[in-house]
Amino acid sequence: MFEAENLRDWIGLSVVDNTESKVGTLESLYFDTSTDQPAFAAVHVGILGGQKLVFVPLTGALVAPKHLKVMFTKKLIKDAPFIATDGELQSTQESELFAHYDMAYVTGSAGERRLGRR
Repeated sequence: MFEAENLRDWIGLSVVDNTESKVGTLESLYFDTSTDQPAFAAVHVGILGGQKLVFVPLTGALVAPKHLKVMFTKKLIKDAPFIATDGELQSTQESELFAHYDMAYVTGSAGERRLGRR
């Protein structure tokens, strides 16, 4: 895995899918609150009037000089739960996000959120 502080350097650059087809632009990172590791990327997609942020897991992601490559298809990513570009991921959306990518979702022992934006 890559270092989180290095991944921040890719904010604003392209995100490509597993076939290197451009999905959008890296907007922000969401960390797993239990491990403090980067877990999801918020990706800016769409054109004027239809812009949104979709979420894609960073599992298996690779960084390159000009893009971040994620290990999911463009279609799966674009169908993922999303928020408005000026929005915030709500705690109630977290389980839906994990389910979309067929990932297990478990909150903290006291019901804490699983993801936090940094």
